[in-house]
Amino acid sequence: MNYFLTYTVYVLILSVLMGISTWKLFKKMGYSPLFAFIPFYNYFIILKETKHPKWWAVLSYLPIVGPIMMSVFHIYLMKKFGKHLLQNQLLTVILPFIYMAVVNYSKDVELEDENELFLTEEEKNAKKKDTFLGSITFAVVFATIIHVFVTQPFGIPTGSMERTLLVGDFLFVNKWSYGYRMPMRPVAIPFLQGTIMDTGQPGNPKDDPKSYVDAVKLPYTRILQFSKPQKNDVVVFNYPQDSVHTAIDRKDPYVKRCVATAGDTFEMRAGRLFVNGKPETVLGDQEVQHGYLVTTGSQLDIPALYNTYGFLPVQEQQTQTGFVYGFQGLTDKIAKEIKELPQVIDMKENVMPKGEASIAYRDEAKTKIDTTQSIFPVNKPWNQDWYGPVRIPKKGDVVTINKETLPMYRWIISEYEHNSVAVNGEQILINGKPETSYTIKQDYYMMVGDNRDASLDARFFGFVPEENIVGKPMFTWMSLQGAFKDSGSSYQAPFKIRWERMFKATNTGEANKTSYWWIAAMILILFFGWEYFVKLFRKKKTEDEL
Repeated sequence: MNYFLTYTVYVLILSVLMGISTWKLFKKMGYSPLFAFIPFYNYFIILKETKHPKWWAVLSYLPIVGPIMMSVFHIYLMKKFGKHLLQNQLLTVILPFIYMAVVNYSKDVELEDENELFLTEEEKNAKKKDTFLGSITFAVVFATIIHVFVTQPFGIPTGSMERTLLVGDFLFVNKWSYGYRMPMRPVAIPFLQGTIMDTGQPGNPKDDPKSYVDAVKLPYTRILQFSKPQKNDVVVFNYPQDSVHTAIDRKDPYVKRCVATAGDTFEMRAGRLFVNGKPETVLGDQEVQHGYLVTTGSQLDIPALYNTYGFLPVQEQQTQTGFVYGFQGLTDKIAKEIKELPQVIDMKENVMPKGEASIAYRDEAKTKIDTTQSIFPVNKPWNQDWYGPVRIPKKGDVVTINKETLPMYRWIISEYEHNSVAVNGEQILINGKPETSYTIKQDYYMMVGDNRDASLDARFFGFVPEENIVGKPMFTWMSLQGAFKDSGSSYQAPFKIRWERMFKATNTGEANKTSYWWIAAMILILFFGWEYFVKLFRKKKTEDEL
């Protein structure tokens, strides 16, 4: 069903429930009972009668924001009829239409006299508390609106994008870069991605409580899409093969570089990236880097190297004759300088042999393939250094479907484009019918990390569908070295604040990035000075009237 048609159905259902549970209350307030059934206008009346800003009514049914605002409006209405106790407010939030119906159909419910002359001190204090809580609630709602509809913060926990984006960088992402993707789970806890907290087996999100209601869902749609991801864009997207969350917009967020777009041919040769047969274009903010194996006669001073070079994850192993180090992400310059250290006996780039398939297994008997750690697709003799060539699927492409090509396209057909796929002997059945070809329904992209030898990217999880695209990182608002522990390294980076990276643009492709400190200063002034300016304006207005 169309997104907006589905949305309208939800709004009408909620409006009917609102009307059935409050029509008598509207009548007691002096309005036609039918007004209780009219979307938006019913909340407009409540706000008018409870002396709150009437424009808040437009927030009533917005995804994620709407359920919060509706609960607030319901509490306002119940207080209008004398239901001030905490238990009344909890019942209004937890069982809204049931509790409001109980109040609506009770015989003794009456409008409360709001004349402040007759309020006790206790009631006046309670009213002040309500005003304060209302301010906090609106601040949360405002932040939720920005988070859901404008920009969203993300952190960089791994080194896959070093040295473009560093571990511990915290970014703001523009959700309108490639058109705005409408929320698909409209009832959710603000600011949480997929789960509330890690309550079950540590590190296993499958047994954690979800932060959204999966039963209330809307289909994928994107509005005002004036551009699509281009080659070399740094892109935030939802991890395609996340098996925990069925909602696309609730899957884990990843950030990689878009190295190939729909219709391009992608290839890795000895750890070097090629697109359409040509070597990749390296932008000013990128640094080509590779993994190295280093043999030494004595132990290296890794903490000192960290202080010199920054990001330097390494696995250290002691041998009978010395030490072996597996370095990730060394640039040519750093590799040359490490090679010249007096302890170094041998140093070579860590490149996997051509034709050796990189397959990981979940069991010692090697009967269960771990697809998340294996090169995609699992039936090709490819690895992260020798990969492809492979054409990135494009909308309208007609691809051949057989047992050889099915591993490449099965996830697209079944998971991303929602068809049933089965194998019957030599036949491939799509939606129950034998097929030898399939027409691709959307564009796909190849997302790969700049730190190629330490990146779980599209070489492992396959093509990224357009519907998974979130947006572009805009700028780094905070950068903390040592904020995240690197489980793949024997040493951890020392903690420090990287002031030089804060409020710098992240997606320009230039080495010298623009600073946005002035925007940060404006936001802080508005945030902390808003109330002062409002009071000043009101004071001036009062003086002018006198």
